[in-house]
Amino acid sequence: MRILFYGTPDFAVATLNALVKEGKNVIGIVTAPDKPAGRGYKIQKSAVKIFAEENNLPVYQPTNLKSSEFSKLLNEIKPDLQIVVAFRMMPEVVWSFPKQGTFNLHASLLPNYRGAAPINWAIINGETKTGVTTFFLSHEIDTGNVIAQKEIEIKQNHTVGELHDILMIIGSQLVVETVNQIEKNQIFITSQNELIAKGGKLSHAPKLNKSLCKLDLLDDIKNIHNKIRGLSPYPGSFIMIKMGGIEKMLKLFKTEILNQNTNSEIKFQINEGDLFLQLKTGTLKVIELQLEGKKRMKAQDFIKGFNLEQWNP
Repeated sequence: MRILFYGTPDFAVATLNALVKEGKNVIGIVTAPDKPAGRGYKIQKSAVKIFAEENNLPVYQPTNLKSSEFSKLLNEIKPDLQIVVAFRMMPEVVWSFPKQGTFNLHASLLPNYRGAAPINWAIINGETKTGVTTFFLSHEIDTGNVIAQKEIEIKQNHTVGELHDILMIIGSQLVVETVNQIEKNQIFITSQNELIAKGGKLSHAPKLNKSLCKLDLLDDIKNIHNKIRGLSPYPGSFIMIKMGGIEKMLKLFKTEILNQNTNSEIKFQINEGDLFLQLKTGTLKVIELQLEGKKRMKAQDFIKGFNLEQWNP
């Protein structure tokens, strides 16, 4: 089959690489236009474009998928199947074009966690399992018929960054398996409404915003720990602390629940070279953090230069 691949970030590169290694006929990739980034505003290519150029794959970067130019392109290259991984919303005129359809890889067990940030919200909400899903695109976002799924365990201290990398690999494997099924005409699709009727959970994973990132230290320790790891490494959860009367942002990237004892006050503690954050419903061991204006680092290294017991969260 003639496969046209749509994707932009690193998460999509793993799948594209798997397709190429399996010898699938990827006739080109569609990715976001180059854009300026960083302090010098240098033009930056997407991760998918960089991979495509290294592997001599044709690259297409339309600014408007509904344009007559892109429609003309589709008619010229005639893809039999389109695969979408971490790309923007697609109009029906595009996803309905190939005779074999267009399927998407989503980083959750649909219909659970439809939306832009499924990995983050699964961790923030304290889920113990998640997975990846391939499904055919339809009119409403993340609602199409499911082709295949793979489930994995979410461990107690998994961060989004760690879980992202795990799902990236098993997702690439699932896409290859899905393509094989389509090639052999051996797919068995299931509507998401049917999955819901059989007890499947329906939830949403909306975009993250800055207000979500501020931690409420009066919340239960499990909720605080889950939010820290559910926003790490990006965009990062934070608290505001006072140093010499000046308020500064302190980001927390990695913690462990030390205990769930009841404490009378909220405060930082240093014990035998480790940093702890005492909360009302337990104590967190702080492993990685970043003070405003400083680099991210291990808490053990960071406390060598600061008297954290003086800090007032």
